[in-house]
Amino acid sequence: MKYNVLNKVDYPRELKQLSFLELKLLSKELRHFIINIVATKAGHLGSSLGVIELTIALHYVYNTPTDLLLWDVGHQAYGHKILTGRKSVFDTNRQFGGISGFPKISESEYDTFGTGHSSTSISAILGMAIASKINKEHKEHIAIIGDASIASGMAFEALNHAGATNNNITVILNDNTIGIDPSVGALKEYLTNVKNKSSERDNIFEALNFKYFGPIDGHNLELIISTLEELKKVEGPKFLHIVTTKGKGLKQAEENQITYHAPGKFNPKTGDLNKSAKDKLPPKFQDVFGFTLLELAKNNPKIVGITPAMPTGSSLKYMMTAFPNRAFDVGIAEQHAVTLAAGMATQGLIPFCTIYSTFLQRAYDQIIHDVALQNLPVIFCIDRAGLVGEDGPTHHGTFDLSYLNCIPNLIIFAPRNEIELRNILYTAQLGLNQPIAIRYPRGRGQILDWKQPFKALKIGKSEQLKNGSNLAILSIGTIATNVENALNLIDNASEIAHFDIKFIKPLDIELLHSIFKKFKTILTIEDNAIIGGLASVVSVFATTYNYKNKIESLGIPDEFITHGTTEELQDKLDLSHYKIADKIKSLN
Repeated sequence: MKYNVLNKVDYPRELKQLSFLELKLLSKELRHFIINIVATKAGHLGSSLGVIELTIALHYVYNTPTDLLLWDVGHQAYGHKILTGRKSVFDTNRQFGGISGFPKISESEYDTFGTGHSSTSISAILGMAIASKINKEHKEHIAIIGDASIASGMAFEALNHAGATNNNITVILNDNTIGIDPSVGALKEYLTNVKNKSSERDNIFEALNFKYFGPIDGHNLELIISTLEELKKVEGPKFLHIVTTKGKGLKQAEENQITYHAPGKFNPKTGDLNKSAKDKLPPKFQDVFGFTLLELAKNNPKIVGITPAMPTGSSLKYMMTAFPNRAFDVGIAEQHAVTLAAGMATQGLIPFCTIYSTFLQRAYDQIIHDVALQNLPVIFCIDRAGLVGEDGPTHHGTFDLSYLNCIPNLIIFAPRNEIELRNILYTAQLGLNQPIAIRYPRGRGQILDWKQPFKALKIGKSEQLKNGSNLAILSIGTIATNVENALNLIDNASEIAHFDIKFIKPLDIELLHSIFKKFKTILTIEDNAIIGGLASVVSVFATTYNYKNKIESLGIPDEFITHGTTEELQDKLDLSHYKIADKIKSLN
């Protein structure tokens, strides 16, 4: 396709020179542009395709960046990025050294707020509107939020506050009935009734003192533009309800919205996904969790599963299909998910609460107050721990060992491989007297024949993987594979011992004493922040018992890590097996 109109547009000011016919042509070209680049580079697809007309209309009607435009969850913002000076570099999206896959304040003045997590937009835009009033500046303040994101508690907290003010904000609800997985809950049913004109209830948003407009067709460009022009004349909090189709413009993305949320690489002409020999590959850790939990649930009726809007990503979907009354998608509500699990645990159920590491951060108070303080045996299955790759700093799970380590009563375990993940899940459901956190990475493991008979693990027991006499390497989790590969590059590897710590809490104190008594030099390796993680735990142990050994550490430094492939990032952080080998050589 020739980009006759898109080539004329580098910034929103050029949009304002286009006719309605050209704007409609631009919507087609913009979709084609996104599809072709995401097809070859991968990334989030369906969300941005669904808001092309809205994106064009917003930048056409409003005076951005003076008027403040905020996208809730940057999955929607690809069109926005292309129209705001980043068209020529969009092919670097999510690539190492390229632009971010999410809005980012430091990247563009048009990105008013960083939004990698959901449901933050209304709070942030209200804060900006209050600031504009204090600064005596006349600006428009617009937040675009999805129907799955608006069901989150934080969004309702912000609506509750905003409705009690007279601040000039516009909240646009992008209603497509799906986040990554289909939206759930009573609010979804309410919005469905509103669209179908079958609800006789008072409008919930008007009840919160918002002036409500809609629902309108989110793909009717002229209607959106005229509606936004009218909204600019209305003072106070306003709520515009638009109805869109996620994946609009690509047949497969419209028909299979879950897969095409972030489909990986695909054929841009046909839309078909690139084929891969999945049957010859080791399983994803999320599937080891999902299939193992289903296997355990068949034999233990007390097991229940909970996820905040990630049934596919976490693979809880397998249990949800088999046991729909015992597995729950609670929507984007991490805090609720944790306390729901706590309530279940008080009544003798065995709750497996599966949440991505980066999203568990949002439920930190609930982990402490509702679970650990009451010593309830909730089983936290923390997916996407460590570096996650191209999604970058908003999604890296590099803090969980640190933020969990300081919480009393909590067991913290990181499996070295798929079999260990399987065995700790089995061990946890046998019955624990306290909560446990199990962290595992994004992506595939190393073992094809992973469905081995279950074996109960001893809580707090580490394992020596390799003997040695000079240098002791202490690792935790799947980074052990990099260590093992590094040792294969060392000529005198027989002098180097390798220990899999497994448990940050409780620590294998007996083993640590024997290590510190035998080895002069100790190297800790982890894919977690060095501050608060394994490195800190080992250093505190040494100080507590007055050991004077030399301790070196590899891990995540005190900074937010950029986006790129996991392999690129590991190499940058000296965590690739080549860089680990170099470190070992320097110490041995």
